[in-house]
Order: sequence, then C-alpha cells, then structure tokens
Amino acid sequence: MTHSKSVCFICNDETKKITYLCKGCSSEYCYEHLGEHRHELNQDFEILTNNYNQFQQRINEQKQNPQNSSLIEKINQWENESIEKIQQIAKECRKMVIKYTKILTNDIGKKFLELIQQLKQIRKENQYNEIDLNHLKSKLTQMTEEFIDPSKISIQEDSQKISITKSMKSIYQKWKQYGITIVDGELHELSCPQGFFIDEKNSLFITNYDRDYILEWKLNEKIENIIARDRAENIKDALCYPTDVILDKQNCSLIIADYGNRRVIRYFYKEQLDKQTIIDDIDCYGLAMDKYGFLYISDWKKNEVRRWRQGEQNGIVVAGGNGKDDRLNQLNRPTFIFVDDEQSIYISDSDNHRVMKWKKDAKEGVIVAGGNGSGDGLHQLSSPQGVAVDSCGHIYVVDYDNNRLMQWYEGDNEGTIIIGEDGGGNESHQLDEPRGLAFDLDGNIYIGDTGNDRIQKFERIC
Repeated sequence: MTHSKSVCFICNDETKKITYLCKGCSSEYCYEHLGEHRHELNQDFEILTNNYNQFQQRINEQKQNPQNSSLIEKINQWENESIEKIQQIAKECRKMVIKYTKILTNDIGKKFLELIQQLKQIRKENQYNEIDLNHLKSKLTQMTEEFIDPSKISIQEDSQKISITKSMKSIYQKWKQYGITIVDGELHELSCPQGFFIDEKNSLFITNYDRDYILEWKLNEKIENIIARDRAENIKDALCYPTDVILDKQNCSLIIADYGNRRVIRYFYKEQLDKQTIIDDIDCYGLAMDKYGFLYISDWKKNEVRRWRQGEQNGIVVAGGNGKDDRLNQLNRPTFIFVDDEQSIYISDSDNHRVMKWKKDAKEGVIVAGGNGSGDGLHQLSSPQGVAVDSCGHIYVVDYDNNRLMQWYEGDNEGTIIIGEDGGGNESHQLDEPRGLAFDLDGNIYIGDTGNDRIQKFERIC
C-alpha cells in the first residue's frame, strides 16, 4: 500500500490528508480503516484456507471409500425406486391372478355342479350305458385338466417387467335372441322406461319417465306396485322425469335421479314416508353406489361424475369436470354409470359415442368401448346409454341409436353384438331406442326398451 491524498473509501473523511491505496481492490483507506480492511482480508484468507482443507478431506475420504460418490448415490436411488416399482407390479399381478383364478374356479364349479346333477339324474333313472359313462368321464377329465392348468391365465416376463395375460373371451356367455316382455307399457302404464334396478329378491324398480313415478315389479310373483307417486295435494313435490333409481340397502331406501326437478331424492318406500331431497341443484342423470356406500352421480350439464359420502353437501369430482370435449380428461353429456369393486367408474359418454373407464383417483380415463365417432360399425357406438360390467371384465353397453346391446372387453378394438343384430323394431328380438340395463343373479339381461314402452328379458343359455 502507498499513501496519497485521496478520500478514504470507508469513512469518506476529506480532513484526513493521508490515505493508502489497496492494489487488490483499488480503493483508498485512511490509516484507521486500513487496519480494519487488512483484518477482513485475513478473515477471508482463513475461510479460504478452511475450504481448501475441507476439500482436501473430501478427496481423502473419496479415496478411502469410493462408494460414496454422488453417481453411486443416484444408482442406489434408482435401484431402490426400481425395486419398489417391481414390488408394486408384482403385488398387482398377484391380485390379478387371485381375481381371475376365482373367476375360473367359479366357472369350473358351475360346470361341475351341472355334471353332478346329470350324474344324480342318471343314477336315479338307473338307465345308463357305456356312452353315458364315457361322456361323464370325458367331462370330468376335461374339467380336471383345466383346473390343474388354467390355460386362460398366463404369465409373461422379461428382464424389465412381468405381466399377467388373461383370455376371458372363451368364457363369453350367451343369451337367447328372442326376449320376453316382463313389463308391458299398455298393460302396466309404462311409458319411456329409463334406468332400473334389480334387488336380490328379484324385485325390479323402474323409472317410469313420462308418468313421473317408480314402478316396482316383483318378477317371481308378477305383482306390480306403484311407489314414489305423490298424492294430489302434494303435487309440488312430485317427481319430474326420473331417469335412474338404485337401492340403498344400508338405509333400506330408494335413491332416485329426479332429472326434471334437478335433484336426487331418497324414498323409504316400505314405510311410505315423504321423499327427502339429499342433493339439490344438480343436473343428474345416472346413479351408482359402490360396496362402501359411496354414491356416484353423473351430471350431464357439468360433464362430470361426483362421488358423495352419506351426509356430504358437495361431493368430489371423480371423473370429468374439465369442460365439454373429447379429451381423455373430459366428458360430453355423461348418462348412465357403473362402479366395480375396485371403485373404477364406467361412464356412458353419450355425445362422444364411447364408454370411459376412470380408475380410482385417476386424472383421466381410458376408452374401453367405441371412441371412433358415431356409427354402426363393430368398432363404434352411437349415443351409448346403460352400461354394466361382469366379474370377468366384460363390458355391456346399450347402443341407443343402433338399437342393440354390445359386449366389449377392455383393450379390444371391436365389440360383439349380443342382442339386436337385425336392427330396430318392436319384435321380441328387436329393440327401439333402448336405454336402461341390468342383470339378475342368474345372469339374465333386462333392457329398458323405451321406444316400445317395455322391459325386455333375455335369458342366459350358457
């Protein structure tokens, strides 16, 4: 440092005649502050020396333990994450194997019971020969081989992943093509039936859309009962164009989508109590309830499906809710819905001419039927309505504009026509603007044939 007559950089005192230039920072300092500046330089030097020593220590540590590098840490992190992913995939695969094994076991069990009945009948009649015995032996051998080695489920694996392949198409059921009219519009004042529900006692609850009430039809007794129909003095609280109905077993009540009044109501039909509005100000259409008692409602105007817990006011959006369009996170006039045991929601996305599946907590859905524009091809739907899914994962869709019922399997490019191959009409093998869909415990199909004002039953044959 050299002295000069410049002003001190720190105190800026012009009375101090002598200053000293720091060649490092090119600033002038008086004698008093020169010491402070020097002290700061010493502190910085000590810090730098300490940093050097720390870095030297890191080098020595790395030499002694090369496993501690950041790259090794990234590899370890990748390994742990990969193990977690593999474990999760393996867990899902185990669940799938258990699920499909149960399905196949139940299928074989049903066939075995039928075989036992044949055996008992033959023994009862005491008339059989070698042909009968050989037939029974062949059937038992076939079922035994299928039970020991279920070829319908296979495991595919490579160095990166493992997956479960299932071939459930061979378990496709079949139904009679000519239906039975269970409820006739002329005989039972049924007009434009929409959604309906079948309980375990084979009681059919039908929304009588144009007559604003719910019709209960006891299938075994062929007895009808009009419920949720208001007395004359209570017209202000009457139903208006109900579209769907489900049974809430926990509360022994019916839940009804009162479309025209923009509300969802609860009706204790056995006690004949007044209806209770449980959700108001909603453009409701389809209803579903999962095994945990959560209620699902499709809102055709907001293009969303909400899930409601008992007593909740607003519910939460579980599908759609992102405007009206055809992207995978959107819906366009959703109608009927179905919820499976895993809380996946199947939605008839009518104006997008497709059925969407939204898994629990998913941000978007996947197309499981249709999605190729409106049309009558096997790869198309036109304004789908009622939807249901069986234990094998087959998806059944009421194809409204094409007057048919179709069966799809997730991942298939085309569906299969189950009922209505001959087009629309009023014959027993035809449908006209069908909407509602339900199955009974025996696997028989029921369709709300709105254009013909009837409920058609198609019996399962295998």
